[in-house]
Amino acid sequence: MIKRYVSRLYYLLIALSLTVFAAALILKPERYISVCLDGIKLWALSVLPALFPFMVICSVFTCTGIAARAAAPLAKFTGIFKLPSAAAPCFIMSVTSGYPAGSRTVSEFYSAGCITADGAKKMACLCSTTGPLFAVGTVGAVFFGDGAQGAKLFAAHALSVLAVGIIYSAAVKPTENRALPPVIKKDALRESFYGAVSASLTAGAFIVFFYTAAAVIGDLKILYPLELLLSLFTEREVADAVCTGIVEMTGGCALLAKTDSIFALPFAGFLITFGGVCVLLQQLCYLTKAGVKPAGFIFIKFLQGVLCFCLLLVI
Repeated sequence: MIKRYVSRLYYLLIALSLTVFAAALILKPERYISVCLDGIKLWALSVLPALFPFMVICSVFTCTGIAARAAAPLAKFTGIFKLPSAAAPCFIMSVTSGYPAGSRTVSEFYSAGCITADGAKKMACLCSTTGPLFAVGTVGAVFFGDGAQGAKLFAAHALSVLAVGIIYSAAVKPTENRALPPVIKKDALRESFYGAVSASLTAGAFIVFFYTAAAVIGDLKILYPLELLLSLFTEREVADAVCTGIVEMTGGCALLAKTDSIFALPFAGFLITFGGVCVLLQQLCYLTKAGVKPAGFIFIKFLQGVLCFCLLLVI
């Protein structure tokens, strides 16, 4: 009975949120059409160039069976941390390609029967990273105007994801380590490009939608209590940028880079590692098909984000 009421409340909140969002667009079209266009520019100029080439590479590795073959020699190494043998190539593809390539690969391995649901849960936390082109090129060089800052951010980000992911995996029960038959798809090249285009466009749709939603949420002061809380520890403009980034990460990082705060880079690291609503939902679109529970995944991502923040603050 309680579960049914919780479910109804959940769908009621979603319906109410979408209604408010739609009403805001109707009442102020001149404001939010411009914001939506800015979101499209942000995706096309800053995210797509860093995402698409590696999405193609990742798809080719998966569709041709190269990733599955590469996993076999690493089975003993991943076994030390109670991880499936697929974790090593999947992490490499994730950390080079960026969101949501790792989650997509985890889902494909699960669908092919190469990993169990327990293995997918472990790999979901580990294979959840941005790529160097986005962290170093877009956030570092373009937003902060310093590629070295981006390299520092990417190193702290990758280390945080890897450390928390391995600790989580080692702390829970071992998973069945299945052999990975190389699943070679017919028309692998076409499938690779089609999959990469589809994933890139989907990521763009998420970014544009939540970039606009972040503007609506900011105008309506929905996250104002969180902004006030953060303002106790940092500058107001930094707090505002973090609240924006919690909804849509890329826009939040761009706003953080415009401040002169010492907390700008650490908070950017937190946002990139945690992902925000936009990136989290992108990943969960793939991961829920592999049996990954949203609450546990989001909690692990939060811990990874906090660790990345602390590392960058110390550095």
